Amino acid sequence: MSSISHAWNFFRTGGLDQVSLTSGADLLALEHLDQKLWVALSCPVKGLELDEKTLALIDSDADGRVRVPELLAAIKWAAARLKDPSVLLSGADSLPLAAINDATPEGKILLASAKQILSHLGKKNATALPVADAANTAKIFAASALNGDGVIPPEATEDAATQTLIKEIIATVGGTPDLAGSTGVTVAQIDSFFADLAAYVGWVEQSAAKEIAILGSATDAAVGALKAVRAKVEDYYARTRLAAFDGRALAALNRSETEYLALAAKDLTISATEVAGFPLARIAADAPLPLLTGVNPAWAAALATLHAAVVTPVYGADKTSLTAAEWTALNAKFVPYETWLGAKAGTAVEKLGLARAKEILGGTGRAALAVLIAADAALAPEFKAISDVERLTRYHRDLRALLHNFVNFADFYSRDRWAMFQAGTLYLDSRSTELCIRVDGANPLAAMSKAYIAYCTCTRAGLPPMTIAACFTQGDSDYLFVGRHGVFYDRAGRDWDTVITSIVDNPISIRQAFWSPYKKFIRMIEEQIAKRAAAADAEATGKLAATAEKTANADKAKSEIPKKLDLAVITGIGVAIGSIGTFASLVFAKFVEIPVWKFPFIFLGLILAISLPSMVIAWLKLRQRNLGPILEGNGWAVNGRVKINIPFGTALTDMAVLPPGAKRSLEDPYEDKEAAAQQRKAITFAVLVVLAAAAIWVRWDQMKHARYFWQPAPAPVTAITTASPAAPASSVPVGPVPTAPAK
Repeated sequence: MSSISHAWNFFRTGGLDQVSLTSGADLLALEHLDQKLWVALSCPVKGLELDEKTLALIDSDADGRVRVPELLAAIKWAAARLKDPSVLLSGADSLPLAAINDATPEGKILLASAKQILSHLGKKNATALPVADAANTAKIFAASALNGDGVIPPEATEDAATQTLIKEIIATVGGTPDLAGSTGVTVAQIDSFFADLAAYVGWVEQSAAKEIAILGSATDAAVGALKAVRAKVEDYYARTRLAAFDGRALAALNRSETEYLALAAKDLTISATEVAGFPLARIAADAPLPLLTGVNPAWAAALATLHAAVVTPVYGADKTSLTAAEWTALNAKFVPYETWLGAKAGTAVEKLGLARAKEILGGTGRAALAVLIAADAALAPEFKAISDVERLTRYHRDLRALLHNFVNFADFYSRDRWAMFQAGTLYLDSRSTELCIRVDGANPLAAMSKAYIAYCTCTRAGLPPMTIAACFTQGDSDYLFVGRHGVFYDRAGRDWDTVITSIVDNPISIRQAFWSPYKKFIRMIEEQIAKRAAAADAEATGKLAATAEKTANADKAKSEIPKKLDLAVITGIGVAIGSIGTFASLVFAKFVEIPVWKFPFIFLGLILAISLPSMVIAWLKLRQRNLGPILEGNGWAVNGRVKINIPFGTALTDMAVLPPGAKRSLEDPYEDKEAAAQQRKAITFAVLVVLAAAAIWVRWDQMKHARYFWQPAPAPVTAITTASPAAPASSVPVGPVPTAPAK
């Protein structure tokens, strides 16, 4: 089916055009839809509010991410086993048996397996199979020890010898859990077990054939006694050779007296570890090694074992010391046996013993296991179909949610469904936000989302901590700061203790942007006042210290003649005061010339001049809010621009409001009545000042146009016209004609 032959429907939500998936034809044609029109191109398997096992089934390459080809393959697989692929869009938990397409070989065996599952669970007459029942493999496969999974448990046979053999394989080379929960063996483990048996028996027989065990069964103990003291004996003979080379080294080779003095101050035992590093015996030039007397107490037991297990069988019990040459010859006798020990094979089955190993190799146990393996393999197709039934029920339930959070984001923009990346609801600062996404940690790209994000660590007893990115899309950020605590409710209704660990600061609302300049101005004033108060306090402290010092040294201080006030300074102060008065008069004169009706517009203009820039910036950022960069922190590859405009953002975050019909009393028993009275007085005073200023302005305007009784009447206005030559002069008097002054 080509993209041209299928008529697609698109819907627009949040400023994003998204494809509509409403029919089986849409699903079958989805592989031909341009991937540039998909909202997402990949999503993680973990950390989403969708069954992780379903996502793992879709993730065919097991890389931890679901990609477009894998999603398309899952749709094709499910559609081929259903009569109508549109049932995949229902999102129902139970798969109707009537929906399975029994006209194909795959569908026929699936239907039979589904009925078999219901029969095993005691629901033979059921017409639909829930996901929970299909996934209950332990109960489904409990009826048969052989279930085609390639694992043979002991209970797969009634033969006691074969059961014992299977248990021995598990005890030596290990076992594997089967689908029913039992532990059994696989073909690989059976082969490994018999290979180890053959290697072990061959290795033991090699020793007998070469007659390298010179002491028979005691050879192994003799070699162990040799190895226990070999390094220390070699050290002893090296010291004796050095003493023979130069007698001056004897004192150093036998350890100094000070070392013995240090040991003598302690409570020693006969096998004190403090002397274990000392030589085996007293060093002398080319002296033989004593074995029973005059030896280091820490090594006396090991040397006695060497004498009994090695020296006595070879040289006799009377041999109580060894020269360097005798020691070398003694070791040479056991070299072949030690070499053979180093090549030991079949160590895993050694604990069974040689006799049992030969018995198993000569018995019929392996043939019996081969029969069980063949019987289990014959059941593999039937029981694989049971696994496919579980896959189909999961796809029937979960593909709708995945498609509507992958191909489009219909669930995210819907008010009656949650997106699968929404982890729950965070309650904090008299608000609740639903846009909470599980993330691995703070993501540097999140700032590009233009959203206000609070990264929070959530903890709950008995569960591992998790990190969420909570987006606040309504209200303001005045009381959102690192360290603030809240409560997070996940999708299962469990509450988590939450604390803000970092913040991505962006505008939350236009209202916040309107008040932001004034709040910043007030904060600046508060900071300046605090700085001035601190400076004044420091200055006052300094003055007090200086006064105290001056008082303490008053008898030593010299009288100082006060300086005369400079006339130039007085003149400068007067000029400054005059300039300030002139400027104030000019401002007031201009102010009173403004008509009253213009004052509201002037006030509005001032507000806009202050707040409009921040409001415009906030409006631009709020229009650009995008969910994609936030989801990047959870492993998504978001293709479309999933916008969060102002109306949608308002819906994602709820403010605290009183419920309908609630009554509220404004009587506060702990109200600061004095502060409230002072506030009312201040407001009243400000209103009176404004009214007085308005009255003065009106009166000033009236005074400019009023004429009092002592003022002369204004002279009449004389109209001066220029007569044309053709027109006679006007006979209308225009006022007295001035005469020339008398000379």
